[in-house]
Amino acid sequence: MYVTKSINADHEDLIHDVAYDFYGRRMATCSSDQKVKVWDQDEQGNWTCSASWKSHCGSVWKVNWAHPEFGQVIATCSFDRTAAVWEEIVGEKNNSGNSNSHWVKKTVLVDSRTSVTDVKFAPKHLGLMLATCSADGTVRIYDAPDVMNLSQWSLRDEIHVKLPCNCISWNPSMSRLHNPMIAVGSDENTATSGTVQGGKVKLYEYSETIRRWQLVETFITITEPVHDIAFAPNIGRSYHVLAVASRDLRIITLKPTNQGGDKEVGSSGAPTKFDIRQAGQFDDHGSVVWRVCWNITGTILATSSDDGAVKLWKANYMDNWKCVSTLRADSNTNGGQLNGGDVGPSLGLKGFTKLPMNSQQANWH
Repeated sequence: MYVTKSINADHEDLIHDVAYDFYGRRMATCSSDQKVKVWDQDEQGNWTCSASWKSHCGSVWKVNWAHPEFGQVIATCSFDRTAAVWEEIVGEKNNSGNSNSHWVKKTVLVDSRTSVTDVKFAPKHLGLMLATCSADGTVRIYDAPDVMNLSQWSLRDEIHVKLPCNCISWNPSMSRLHNPMIAVGSDENTATSGTVQGGKVKLYEYSETIRRWQLVETFITITEPVHDIAFAPNIGRSYHVLAVASRDLRIITLKPTNQGGDKEVGSSGAPTKFDIRQAGQFDDHGSVVWRVCWNITGTILATSSDDGAVKLWKANYMDNWKCVSTLRADSNTNGGQLNGGDVGPSLGLKGFTKLPMNSQQANWH
């Protein structure tokens, strides 16, 4: 059984992203009202806003939590061409027992000349690193040499993707046989750009031998705009699984082929070769897929779409993926049974209208 709860976020404009912390007890939201809000869950499961502040001078597209080993730290990115890192400073408790904590801007990353469209902290084992991507087609990798001083970040690498970038995902694999990898997705619309080209998803790998990022794969069959992308945690796997949200859902497996013995993949400096298979392509939502998210073991994938539903996907022992449940917000009751089928009425598009985009509205965000 699952229970849906409606949270009055009090944002004054469209909410673009919602992110949970490592434990799932804190949540951050960001919006076109230029604000970021942090929410805390109590023992009864109720969410309360513990902090709200204006973070940027434009729409805030994404928010991401760092691993709690580095403290309570979030990163945001915005249409104002910057990304920012924020740290919570915990103060003394007041008379009601709540701490007087507040969020402090530790640094602003200003290298992009266009909108910064996504920001992601690296997996913990790589240290305190941050990746951003921009509409100018550049992925930038930053690191904090001193985790105790988050005001000092250095631009470590730049990856020129040559496509407007919309989303990025780090490969969370901790195996020493796997080099650090980043997948990049582009939402370039070929209908408006006038050219029909594939390769809306690219995969880059970092080589310690030559100390730079290399393009290892371009998925030329993906020609539709990509809205989200996510590597699955590969606990117990020797290969990688990538979920891509586009006009439909695609699940892709990547098995390294030049892996042998204890020798680290790509240790010669040559990029890793992969045996790539599309494990599934699904249009069950019947509309554009906007977000993909894995559980902590990488066994269940959640997707959301314009149809107002969240679908859960799981693979059987033959690695055949299928939708095992559909979760819908029920406007009449507070919950429903999770039984593998549709639950409650669909939100559909009721209450939502698509705004026309003319030249006067081009800068609405």
